Amino acid sequence: MAESFALKTGARIPSIGLGTGNTEPNDVHNAIYAAVKAGYRQIDCAPAYHNEKEIGMALKKLFEEGVVKREDLFITSKLWSGDHAPEDVAEAVGTTLKDLQLEFLDLFLIHGPIRIKKGTTMGPENFLPPDIPATWGAMEKLYDSGKVRAIGVSNFSCKKLEDLLAIARVPPAVNQVECHLVWQQDKLRKLCQSRGVHLSAFSPLGSPGTSGVDGAGVLRNPIVISVAEKLQKTPAQVALRWGLQMGQSVLPKSSSEARIQENFDIFSWSIPEDLMSAFSEIEQAKLLRGEFAVHHLSVYKTLEDLWDGEI
Repeated sequence: MAESFALKTGARIPSIGLGTGNTEPNDVHNAIYAAVKAGYRQIDCAPAYHNEKEIGMALKKLFEEGVVKREDLFITSKLWSGDHAPEDVAEAVGTTLKDLQLEFLDLFLIHGPIRIKKGTTMGPENFLPPDIPATWGAMEKLYDSGKVRAIGVSNFSCKKLEDLLAIARVPPAVNQVECHLVWQQDKLRKLCQSRGVHLSAFSPLGSPGTSGVDGAGVLRNPIVISVAEKLQKTPAQVALRWGLQMGQSVLPKSSSEARIQENFDIFSWSIPEDLMSAFSEIEQAKLLRGEFAVHHLSVYKTLEDLWDGEI
């Protein structure tokens, strides 16, 4: 199994990356240091996680100590919902680059198809109708400038992705979405594969520990546990290995050094086809539904509007 996947830009995205969402600023430094020492070469960031300055300090330390060079790492960040106006996109990436202490990003994503007023928080009174074509035009200019080596989207349904592909001069290289054994995204995966868009999976373990999410849906699933026991692996390792064998990169989150190392041990073995087929029996349920974006003042009146019926 390759330790990276090819993007349509010609670059390669590492198969496993460290997710940094919901990682406290005082924990993220140690998590990144442990991950890179363990072999991780992709770090997934976002201003919405409120820890990019701390990540920047960790990266600076790694570079100064010679643990890795900048070109060894693949760093992703995202455009926040309050920065969708075309004139705000370059400023937003500039702030991220300053916080991360980097000259460029390997990947920059629109964090989601949700727009709010600049400088405000996510709330009904702050919703604005998104204008993805206009925002994407500004993303393309960033790509042209070289400040970001690839551009893409996150949390886009099949319909929203197809709508973007229809108008994009520079097509999205990646769609980063919730994807795990309890929400396998078969339809979206097939679309991405057919259009040359790499699918990157956040919450590949089902977001255990996240407020309002029952992460046990993945790691305590009887089929996942059964396969893990047969292979003498942990349920988390099986969940991550499934993602790689489906052709997607995976972004597990952890601040535990032991778990970070354990999650990386997914390259020297594989899940046999007969056990892979058992996963098709798992009942599907989206765990991160996005209720916060649904309101009568929003363009998304229902969850079906937000996900275009793909829920």
